[in-house]
Amino acid sequence: MRAVLTWRDKVEQCIYDLAFKPDGTQLILAAGNRLLVYDTSDGTLLQPLKGHKDTVYCVAYAKDGKRFASGSADKSIIIWTSKLEGILKYTHNDSIQCVSYNPITHQLASCSSSDFGLWSPEQKSVSKHKSSSKITCCSWTNDGQYLALGMSNGVISIRNKNGEEKVKIERPGGSFSPIWSICWNPSREEHNDILAVADWGQKLSFYQLSGKQIGKDRPLNFDPCCISYFTKGEYILVGGSDKQVSLFTKDGVRLGTVGEQNSWVWTCRVKPDSNYVVVGCQDGTISFYQLIFSTVHGLYKDRYAYRDSMTDVIVQHLITEQKVRIKCRELVKKIAIYKNRLAIQLPEKILIYELYSDDSVDMHYRVKEKIVKKFECNLLVVCTDHIILCQEKRLQCLSFSGVKEREWQMESLIRYIKVIGGPAGREGLLVGLKNGQILKIFVDNLFAIVLLKQATAVRCLDMSASRNKLAVVDENDTCLVYDIHTKELLFQEPNANSVAWNTQCEDMLCFSGGGYLNIKASTFPVHQQKLQGFVVGYNGSKIFCLHVFSMSAVEVPQSAPMYQYLDRKMFREAYQIACLGVTDADWRELAMEALEGLEFETAKKAFTRVQDLRYLELISSIEERKKRGETNNDLFLADVFSYQGKFHEAAKLYKRSGHENLALDMYTDLCMFEYAKDFLGSGDPKETKMLITKQADWARNINEPKAAVEMYISAGEHTKAIEISGSHGWVDVLIDIARKLDKAEREPLLMCARYFKKLDSPGYAAETYLKVGDLKSLVQLYVDTKRWDEAFALGEKHPEFKDDIYVPYAQWLAENDRFEEAQKAFHKAGRQGEAVRVLEQLTHNAVVESRFNDAAYYYWMLSMQCLDMAQADPAQKDVMLDKFHHFQHLAELYHGYQTIHRYTEEPFSFDLPETLFNISKFLLHSLTKATPLGISKVNTLFTLAKQSKALGAYKLARHAYDKLRGLQIPARIQKSIELGTLTIRSKPFHDSEELVPLCYRCSTNNPLLNNLGNVCINCRQPFIFSASSYEVLHLVEFYLEEGITDEEAVALIDLEAPRSKREGKWQEIASNNSQTLRLDEAMDAIGDDDPFTAKLSFEQGGSEFVPVVVNRSVLRSMSRRDVLIKRWPPPLQWQYFRSLLPDASITMCPSCFQMFHSEDYELLVLQHACCPYCRRRIDDTGP
Repeated sequence: MRAVLTWRDKVEQCIYDLAFKPDGTQLILAAGNRLLVYDTSDGTLLQPLKGHKDTVYCVAYAKDGKRFASGSADKSIIIWTSKLEGILKYTHNDSIQCVSYNPITHQLASCSSSDFGLWSPEQKSVSKHKSSSKITCCSWTNDGQYLALGMSNGVISIRNKNGEEKVKIERPGGSFSPIWSICWNPSREEHNDILAVADWGQKLSFYQLSGKQIGKDRPLNFDPCCISYFTKGEYILVGGSDKQVSLFTKDGVRLGTVGEQNSWVWTCRVKPDSNYVVVGCQDGTISFYQLIFSTVHGLYKDRYAYRDSMTDVIVQHLITEQKVRIKCRELVKKIAIYKNRLAIQLPEKILIYELYSDDSVDMHYRVKEKIVKKFECNLLVVCTDHIILCQEKRLQCLSFSGVKEREWQMESLIRYIKVIGGPAGREGLLVGLKNGQILKIFVDNLFAIVLLKQATAVRCLDMSASRNKLAVVDENDTCLVYDIHTKELLFQEPNANSVAWNTQCEDMLCFSGGGYLNIKASTFPVHQQKLQGFVVGYNGSKIFCLHVFSMSAVEVPQSAPMYQYLDRKMFREAYQIACLGVTDADWRELAMEALEGLEFETAKKAFTRVQDLRYLELISSIEERKKRGETNNDLFLADVFSYQGKFHEAAKLYKRSGHENLALDMYTDLCMFEYAKDFLGSGDPKETKMLITKQADWARNINEPKAAVEMYISAGEHTKAIEISGSHGWVDVLIDIARKLDKAEREPLLMCARYFKKLDSPGYAAETYLKVGDLKSLVQLYVDTKRWDEAFALGEKHPEFKDDIYVPYAQWLAENDRFEEAQKAFHKAGRQGEAVRVLEQLTHNAVVESRFNDAAYYYWMLSMQCLDMAQADPAQKDVMLDKFHHFQHLAELYHGYQTIHRYTEEPFSFDLPETLFNISKFLLHSLTKATPLGISKVNTLFTLAKQSKALGAYKLARHAYDKLRGLQIPARIQKSIELGTLTIRSKPFHDSEELVPLCYRCSTNNPLLNNLGNVCINCRQPFIFSASSYEVLHLVEFYLEEGITDEEAVALIDLEAPRSKREGKWQEIASNNSQTLRLDEAMDAIGDDDPFTAKLSFEQGGSEFVPVVVNRSVLRSMSRRDVLIKRWPPPLQWQYFRSLLPDASITMCPSCFQMFHSEDYELLVLQHACCPYCRRRIDDTGP
């Protein structure tokens, strides 16, 4: 580091303080009772400012540059604008000692001998705080939160923005060590705020904001008057009684002297963001210095070591960009690096470091040796076991222990020295002298070897990798290259300030100068590109460049020298250059040039580098052909030209080598059909057709489908024409092709039909399928397009396609939520399993959704499906009949429960109380076992209880309420049930006789609560209920005598023969397993003519049911209108019922065989236009 005086001025008064404008353009000095404003660029006094009446002790500029303040012995503070106008003045009770602006809020702190004040532009008054001792200096922290005050009693008081003391630091010397100057480090990179303190105990110390001291006190050996940080906080200036300004590191290590003066230095400051320093002295001298920090560094291959912050050494790996910092805590004077060694010269010693390992990227250094001795030298060089000191004309070789082993005295000043390698302990040095002499010295040899001598002084030297050539830069900025062995000057180049050989290529060097980088290969012309700085190394494609203080590795493509070799067809040399580092485009160019020059080995390496498999395959095939004995270079070159796109040249070479067919293939593959036709001339028609087909392929590929279709048709390639037309949706073109094709050409026609179908032209598709005769595909077409009428018509003509039509139809209906129709379609298609599954799902959904009418209907349909399946498959007959009876029973339950559900869930009910009473009683007697899903016993019992109570069946109502007490009751009817349970107790314990059901077979009155269910308690005859009102119908079921067929029975009933005067007689016939009551004709019988109304004798409460069996004569005596027949399909038998009250008409649905009172049935049919149970339409004539 050295200080250069820029300008100096002198005034008559002592310079107590000074301050820079934040932009560095102006300097404000406190001189006497005036302020002096200087231009910092040349030291011109711009303007003196008068305002104070006594000596000005302090001055400070605001960080924003808008105003500055001055304090004087006249006890006043003046605020000035940047235009040098005074705008405000306020006073203290004593003389002003120091002022400081808050860097954030621009609050001004002004300190006097007895107090300090805080003033802000927005405040009208100044808040003042008393001080116990004289305040000599003050400084704000970077964030403007705290103000440090230095006092004459050796105390440092740290206050917040309101003036409240937060930390108090007491220096050991007390009032014998007054604090004379303090300053906070302005660096933003520091984790803590650091306060530098200079006291008249001649100590420099550092403190954290908390008051904790950092490190130990640094002795100064003089009384400090001022302390100041550089803008970034890396250095400290201290001036005082030693009449000079000293430069310290931020840690307090002294680095040197800035400028010696003739009197005490009262103030010194650093110009913002620069290396300029201004010094103010007691004798009125103002000195403005520029500090120049010289570069201390060393380089060996890809490792660069340089000085940082004057006391640290940073080693940088130029390839990996890794850096390591070595803290020396003393001024670093010289650095040398070689292989795994690093030498650092400090003021009193030399440290030798070594790497921990031999790894090329290892960056961990450790101290190997210390030479504790002061040396004066111009240059320092380190070797494996020695250090070399250069002093003027003398070189000294010292061991790492500090022992001088040998010394060389030169004829002239040594200008350049470099280690050029060698065995450990025997390294060679390249030395350049001012007189132009260049020597080679081995550290173990006393005798220097003169390599050559030139007329001009040496500035820079380098030796080529093989040590055959020497490059020298002389004082005239000329680069001279010599052959070491012959001493011959090979060439020279102007404008050079440094030179370096490429360590990986013997014939390449680079030199820098005049803002350009010059690269020279062999004897070719120089290639230039812009580059600032000095070239210090050249390794492969990386050039190491030192610019100002930074070293960088610049990646430089070696394109220019490579092309210079290519121009001379020196492919192998060009490849060597390319290996140092060129772009992919350069590699490709090298590969192509070598390929055209038939230098296949170089071309293969280059194409491998750019990963071009296509050309590598070409080279491989050519090499294989050469191995097989082919020697026609024209043919090889033709292949190369065709790969490169030089088709006409390739065609000429193919023709010249007698391979016209290869040229034709090339043109057709490239769709150059006109060239192919020209090349072919008038040739074979077969080849012409082949050309047309290929031309059509090309037209198709270049998105000219119309032309391609026409060409394919003319070439007879109908399939390809159809593909293109179909993919573009050209229906008109497709139908033209289909109509022109013969029906024997099945595949193209079917392809046309598929495209018609895809393009929503089912008419054309049908026409094409008919032409081919593919009826199955036609059926599939109708199904896919949902043209069901045509499909059904085709199915009528061709029954074998019935499944192909009805199954998809049923699936389509199901997908469109037409499940009932879907079920019928499945049934019609013979898919009974699917039909049953649809119905089961429909039934389940209906129950879950509380649509019990629908559930009843679906269960009835399921039962009929099971009956059909029992008829169709004798093997499943018994199982299916069981299911039939089960589903019939469920249908009856759900049909009745719909009314109960409606009554309990809906707010209004339109059903008669008698109907509700009958249905709930029917369900109560039917639900003796498991209750089906969806049917609520609570709702059933609740309805029965209410209606029984309303109709006078109090005993039954009590039973229902008792049953409800054992069930979980919904909250909505809880109160109603509790009330009903209480009120029913006030009613008689019997049922109304009007409600008691009568058995029409035995005329027995049955109780309302029947333990046997819906059968007579006396004769066990099952009751027949109306499917609407659920009243017991006046019907008695009878059975035919064995041997009478259904047809004969119907014929006998239809006869309606007049009854004879004979009396019938019941005859009881008992067998092992059954008991039968038979009505026989008996002569001389007395009583009624009608056997059904005869007085019949039954044992009360008989345990077995005895059915009524009739013979032929009874059948003949019956009236047709009194008999109802359920004509079940096989395997079920018909059921016969006799009406005992012929005047009360009963209607039976011919489909579901449910019985109704005729007037009820007619009303329901009018309301629903169908049977309320099976939903048979009234206009449906079928059963």
